[in-house]
Amino acid sequence: MHVLNLPNTLTITRIVLIPVFTTLIVYKMYDYALYVFVIAALTDALDGLLARLRNQKTPLGTFLDPLADKFLIVTSFILFSFYGWVPEWLTIIVISRDIIVVIGWVLLYFITHTLKVEPSMPGKLSIGLQLILLCYVLLDINYGFIPAIKGILIWATASLAILSALHYIYRGLKLTGEK
Repeated sequence: MHVLNLPNTLTITRIVLIPVFTTLIVYKMYDYALYVFVIAALTDALDGLLARLRNQKTPLGTFLDPLADKFLIVTSFILFSFYGWVPEWLTIIVISRDIIVVIGWVLLYFITHTLKVEPSMPGKLSIGLQLILLCYVLLDINYGFIPAIKGILIWATASLAILSALHYIYRGLKLTGEK
């Protein structure tokens, strides 16, 4: 199977867009930052879908896709909390969740000698809600007339991040108990 297929190209595009997005935020080009963020978020939705539909899953894509998600989300939350657009405590929760997932994956590998860990539904929903919140913040910065639901999104994002971290811990403990 060809490694540089369309899904992997989309994932690599998302990774390349992260420094572009960061630069746009730093230089207060928020409208362009919104466009780049939406494109990056869309590549996240499309790469996995295309890989499944076209039967183009690769080990590279399996590794890079979640890494690209983490880079985009962590970078965004750090920037957004630095500028005061999201609370710092939320950034800590989101990054802690990702650290728990990565450490759990490494520990699972050492204990079970398997690299295959399927994303959970709470995990996918958590990432999705994080992207929605980040997009909402960018829309609010650029347009300011959207419904005032930021507080609800923040609390829902925090709750789902915590829930998904606990779910991954539970699944990891269950998997290590089977070996």
